[in-house]
Amino acid sequence: MKHLWIYLMAAWLSLPALGSDTIEYPASSESGSSARSLIVHGALDLPYVRPLLDDFHRRHPDIALRYRNFTTLSVHRRFLEDEERADVMISSAMPWQYRLANDGYAQPLETPNASAWPAWARWRQELFGFTFEPIVIVYHRELAERFGPITSHADLLQLLETHHQALQGRVVTYDPARSGAGYTYAIEEVRLSPRYWDLVAAMGRANTRLVDTTGEMLDGLAEGRFWLGYNLLGSYARDVVETNPDLKMAIPDDYALVTQRLAFLPRSAPHPETAEVFLDYLLSEAGQRVIAEQTTLGAVHPALQGPGTAQALRESLGDALRPIRLGPGLLATLDDLKREALLSHWRREYHRWLNLP
Repeated sequence: MKHLWIYLMAAWLSLPALGSDTIEYPASSESGSSARSLIVHGALDLPYVRPLLDDFHRRHPDIALRYRNFTTLSVHRRFLEDEERADVMISSAMPWQYRLANDGYAQPLETPNASAWPAWARWRQELFGFTFEPIVIVYHRELAERFGPITSHADLLQLLETHHQALQGRVVTYDPARSGAGYTYAIEEVRLSPRYWDLVAAMGRANTRLVDTTGEMLDGLAEGRFWLGYNLLGSYARDVVETNPDLKMAIPDDYALVTQRLAFLPRSAPHPETAEVFLDYLLSEAGQRVIAEQTTLGAVHPALQGPGTAQALRESLGDALRPIRLGPGLLATLDDLKREALLSHWRREYHRWLNLP
């Protein structure tokens, strides 16, 4: 139904829909300029990127824009296999994006907006974090009425350990072996929390379901198949929770991971001039204001405050926020031996309850 809705909306707005994960904005014949082209590949669902694409196209009607949406791992694979060259690459799989830039696939953006971008949200002049998205817990109101609200990881661990029988099969989270996001969050939580492995074991004892995407978690929660979802993208969860009175969203107040969509300009970009225009727009105050006011992605621009901004989230949660650092540490998460070691440990803890007396 979600994909059908996107298709119908595209048709209604007279923008050609090329399948549920691709949209095109043709160049306007009234722009008075020669038509230019732009191809953007992203791991960012259409309802969330569309306000940005709409505004960009309004500002640059002479650019024929094609956007294709993929999963985090497929957008990475397609880039390496050179199936279709993109002018701009966007993904929330931070280690994979960093690796591409570090391996020399990215070219620098030398504009005033890029040079002024916060140091914690960029790597050199090549990789830019343009969103600020907390990782959250979503649960049913009925669960809170029976067992109390969930406001922290400590609350979640106590709930799972105390009521694992009642929660059998009713909890859902990422499978770190299949999800790039789930694996990244696991790496971060091992570092942040001394009780993370106890939480994994408690999830295993509750027969927690393991899935690939936040969308799958939200679908199951909205349908009532799950009572609690752990480590969802807050940007995706917020819209669903706001329209479903039976669901509650919590940004954990003991520690809250924050991820970012990272964007870069490939050196192989077929249209480098329009690529620079688009990436600079994402970093501009105008583009960031669209993010703050028309999406749930969280604006980074330091000039913006109030709802929908990183600054507002920092004022609300303070030291509890733990943004995933954009730097060389991300490469360690992709080391094959370290990856297999973590996944083996994760599986062992998840099944720890099998050895209980």
